[in-house]
Formats: sequence, structure tokens, C-alpha cells
Amino acid sequence: MAVLVTGGAGYIGSHMVWALVDAGQDVVVLDRLSTGFRWALAPEARFYLGDVADRTVLSQIFTENRIDAIIHFAGSIIVPESVADPLSYYENNTAKTRELIAAAVEAGIQHFVFSSTAAVYGTPDDPLPVRETASLHPESPYGMSKLMSEIMLRDAANAHNFRYVALRYFNVAGADPRGRTGQSTAGATHLIKVACEAALGKRLKVDVYGTDYPTADGTGVRDYIHVSDLVAAHLKALEYLRDGGEPLVANCGYGEGYSVLQVLQAVKRVHGREFQIDYSARRAGDAVSVVADSTIARQRLDWTPAFDDLDLIVGTALDWERHLARKNSYDIDEIQRLLVSAHR
Repeated sequence: MAVLVTGGAGYIGSHMVWALVDAGQDVVVLDRLSTGFRWALAPEARFYLGDVADRTVLSQIFTENRIDAIIHFAGSIIVPESVADPLSYYENNTAKTRELIAAAVEAGIQHFVFSSTAAVYGTPDDPLPVRETASLHPESPYGMSKLMSEIMLRDAANAHNFRYVALRYFNVAGADPRGRTGQSTAGATHLIKVACEAALGKRLKVDVYGTDYPTADGTGVRDYIHVSDLVAAHLKALEYLRDGGEPLVANCGYGEGYSVLQVLQAVKRVHGREFQIDYSARRAGDAVSVVADSTIARQRLDWTPAFDDLDLIVGTALDWERHLARKNSYDIDEIQRLLVSAHR
């Protein structure tokens, strides 16, 4: 049987594809390449170019491949952008997920692993690490779009022969330790990605939004999880569903929070150089502090993180940025060589 990975050419999706291939799985990827890259994919994966809600391409995939599970990453993820353009997020994240779920149910595909988010919690009422039973009050259309998708999954599972695991990610960072893929999107907003680019001179500065939060240093606190640990949780979720596991919602984080300023200091420490930091007002939709209680993932999915170290996460992110710099330099040289050859 094969696994369909939507958004498989993106940051987390490409790591998932490599992990599935490493595990000996048969992998099919659907991606429209709006933010992803074909070169980031493992060559063993079969690739289809298209939108996740396109019933024609989904029908083709289901006809040509023996799909028994879907791992769904495709979607929009930028909180401030969702505040400015909420309807696009409800279309891309919620309405299109509805189409994918419907297509899966009609095709008899019973296993679905969903990329959800800690943004469904907003700022938790309980100061302790947030549990899946916490109240859900998203503070952005992004978080709400994901929560609405979780509700659709729950209702579809109640009505059909269909089971799912929704993994609520905390802040994903880092890159494949083997250097095969990483966060490569231009203009990405992930804090560690931005800070690594600034440290290497790819950006002029890092903007810190909000220094008046009720935290130790006034900046927001997040739980940072290495992308390799995150995709390992997906492998465990896939195994769980194939073994007959019931629908499940689980947090993916380490249970320890770092402030924005602590992350920036870690990047400076690992890289060894200073970079410019500018301070601005808070952004709409940003929660104060969100840290995971990942007991369910650890116990029900038998998930054990292997990269739970902020400096290690930063180190792999810096290594990937150096790789991109070399790759981009090579690409420019190759384009220039081809242009010269074309004019001879």
C-alpha cells in the first residue's frame, strides 16, 4: 500500500517524504509547488503536480496507486497573513481539506494524519504545559481554520469507516541532519529560520514583535520542536492507524518553552556572531506563551523525541542555510553558463 503526502514538496512535507522512504514505504506526493520545491523530494517518491482539492487529480492518484493512508500538510501557515486575509485561509486550509476528506471517504481510504497546530489553543488559560483537553479559542483565522478541519475529521470519523490522527504542532524548526532538505521558502517567517538568515548575512535584521508580554523577558514564549522529531511522530501515527487505532488528537512538542530573545541568543551562541535586532509592537493573532504537554503522543503513539535540544535545532538550521547559499550560488553559475552557451 502507498501513502499520499499532500504538500510533500514543502518544508515539513519533504522531511516526511524522506522519512517514509527511509522506512521503506511506498510514497506518492501531491503538491502545487506554490511554496515547495520539486528538488527537495526523495527521488523514490512519485510526484503529481496539482491542488489538494482538485478531484480530477485526486481521482487519478487513487486510480494509479494503492493509497491506504493520507498525510495532509498542504495549507497556508502564516498567522499575520491570516489576520489580513482570513477568507483565503478558510478556503485553502478548511474548504480544501473538506474536499480531500470527502475524496478519501469516497475512495475508501481509512487512514488520515492531519497537520494541525497549537494555534487552536490561543493563549491557554492554564499556565502549565497545555493539554489536548484545554479550552480551544484560536486567536487567528489560521488557528480557527485548522480547528474547523479537526471538527470535520471528527464528524467524518463518526459517520464513516474513516479514522484519523490530528497532530497539533508547536513551533517546528531545524533541518534534516543528513542535509537532504530543510526550510527553503523565500521570505519564510519562522523565527529560527529568520535568525539564521540574519546571522549569515542573508537578512539585514530580525524583527521582534512585542516586548511587553507577561513573560520573563517580555517576549513571547514557544515550544520549539525539531522537524525530524515531528515527522517521526507522523510515522508513529501512521503505524497506530494501520494497527487499528481509534481517532486521536495529540500535541507534538517538548514541554519546554523558550522566549524570542532566548532563541536569538541561541542562534548567536551557535553561530558565534552578532546580528541586528529591531523591536516593534505586538502582532495581531500572536499568543503570549504556548508550551506542549505531549503525554498522549509519547504514551499512545510510543513517540520518543531524539533532537530535544535548542542548540542542536539551531545548528541543523544553520547548516541548511549554508547549504542553500552554496546551492543558490551553483544555480546562478549554471544559469549564466547556459546563457553564454545559448548565445554562442
